[in-house]
Amino acid sequence: MNRIKEVLIAKGIKQVWLSEKLGKSYNMVNSYVQNRTQPRLEVLYEIADILDMDVKDLVVSNKKQIQNG
Repeated sequence: MNRIKEVLIAKGIKQVWLSEKLGKSYNMVNSYVQNRTQPRLEVLYEIADILDMDVKDLVVSNKKQIQNG
């Protein structure tokens, strides 16, 4: 799972803009945003660069956090 949709909303960025920057179709970017398709790792890094953020902030961790107390 990825957090691309959340990040785009938080930054006020449209999917069309991201698709143009990536050189991918709107439909492909929309499938990433809707979590229907997961981008290849190289594409995920490119998205992180475009959005000026760490790639790990674009993915949902597969590890459950341990709560103290």
